[in-house]
Amino acid sequence: MKIFKFFIALNGFIIFSACGQKDIQTPNVIIIYTDDMGYGDLSCFGNPTIHTPHLDKMATEGIKLSQFYVAAPVCTPSRAALMTGSYPKRVGLEKGVLYPSSTTGLNPEEQTLAEILKEKNYLTACIGKWHLGHQEKFLPHNQGFDEFFGIPFSNDMSKKEQEYMGRNNYKWRLPLLSQSDTLELDPDQTTLTKRLTEKAVSFIKKGKKTPFFLYLAHPMPHIPIYASDKFKNTSVRGPYGDTIEEIDWSVGQILKTLKEQGIDNNTLVIFTSDNGPWKINKTEGGASGPLRGAKGTTWEGGQRVPCIVRWPGKIPAGTMQRQVITNMDILPTVASFCGAELSEKKVDGRNVSRILIEVDEQLDDYPFLYYSKNGKLEGIRDGKYKLLLLDEDIFLFDVESDISEVYNLADTDPDKVIMLKEKMKRIDSLLATERRKVGNL
Repeated sequence: MKIFKFFIALNGFIIFSACGQKDIQTPNVIIIYTDDMGYGDLSCFGNPTIHTPHLDKMATEGIKLSQFYVAAPVCTPSRAALMTGSYPKRVGLEKGVLYPSSTTGLNPEEQTLAEILKEKNYLTACIGKWHLGHQEKFLPHNQGFDEFFGIPFSNDMSKKEQEYMGRNNYKWRLPLLSQSDTLELDPDQTTLTKRLTEKAVSFIKKGKKTPFFLYLAHPMPHIPIYASDKFKNTSVRGPYGDTIEEIDWSVGQILKTLKEQGIDNNTLVIFTSDNGPWKINKTEGGASGPLRGAKGTTWEGGQRVPCIVRWPGKIPAGTMQRQVITNMDILPTVASFCGAELSEKKVDGRNVSRILIEVDEQLDDYPFLYYSKNGKLEGIRDGKYKLLLLDEDIFLFDVESDISEVYNLADTDPDKVIMLKEKMKRIDSLLATERRKVGNL
């Protein structure tokens, strides 16, 4: 009996150790975050013309999340949710995107995912688009990242790009930064995906002997869309397809490097998007697949995005998780996998690690609030039901059965409408009282 108990204790130590203690099992973490990629933009999520073989393979080697949501339908608040595990309203960044004229940003007093992992001696890098404040105090190297190489805001916030669109009075140029040093102004965006990928690969090779966290945030397929010469005019989907297929190539380069460096089985990779596609740009924007709406809306197409998670030997290959998971859940989940402690600051995400490893496990229902692109509360998802309040219109959908939000149940189930309306307002009211200060100069 004593021997049996010792074996159980030892086995428990090994399992606990594999979830992130200071040993060889501590996983590397890579988050690949695209900009404005829609639910229907990858072949593994149903796109019939865009060819994404590397992401398709990643899906067969990992798990697809079919009901993955971001906390906002536009860039800045979505990224704030990812970095802090909190609703953008909680951290004061819910009211739209930041611009080159903005003087606010993510408060340095917030604890980012990078800062959590720094406590576990992780090497950290942010490569790509930041968009959580371009002033010195808000930049990644002051928010827990050892390295930053990329752009501080969206790739259309550029004098050159704005002049292409006929806005000749626009005065700001797009800087390519290393930490806070400007390397270039209005960089050639046809080479941007390639350059960011090369920088990411270099970081992986440098950090292979220590646990590392890489946040690779591609500035595209946000408009303007570009692809390098190797991918230009190669997709039957046109320029947008070229852009997505080069991002797919980038994912392939990352995964190839992990294998070459012998750290593939010890690296957690998450691929997703910051919000839905920018449909106003027609064929230069992406697709929501079967979902209604797009970027900037609280319809499913604005906030439900593709997500693939891969960790060989830990996350079962070729699986699908159909439960609701959000980008706010990434921070506490990664912290759990890495054995890192969260700060005392309240977060809204929850640790979903067990349903990534045990797909058939069930989480308790956890309401999810839909906030508009300007931070207005517009809806709630609770279980299979979704309530949306848009101006004077009330919509109630069973989004498990009605993924495209076609059949409004509001008139046939008024009690459900009342219950959900009260619940969303109650949660939002609590968020308002617990709201923390946004970062200011």
